[in-house]
Amino acid sequence: MELKEELKNLIIESLELDEITPDDIKDDEPLFITGLGLDSIDALELGMALKKKYNITMGSDKEENKKYFYSVSTLAEFVRSKIDG
Repeated sequence: MELKEELKNLIIESLELDEITPDDIKDDEPLFITGLGLDSIDALELGMALKKKYNITMGSDKEENKKYFYSVSTLAEFVRSKIDG
């Protein structure tokens, strides 16, 4: 499974978005506020899910994290960079 698809499924499962399918989430659409409409609590949940699945820890720099969590595409780039070292 492609990483972006995997992340979409992770978002849906970890945030219990039962009414959404991976096809509903656009790769470059914002995940927060506009777009998917996630909030800061969702970000924490998603961060924990990423840690559990990929053993990735988010840094403490909120601005950096905002960039990573902007869209599925930016999140995939971040995960790939951490997995590949």
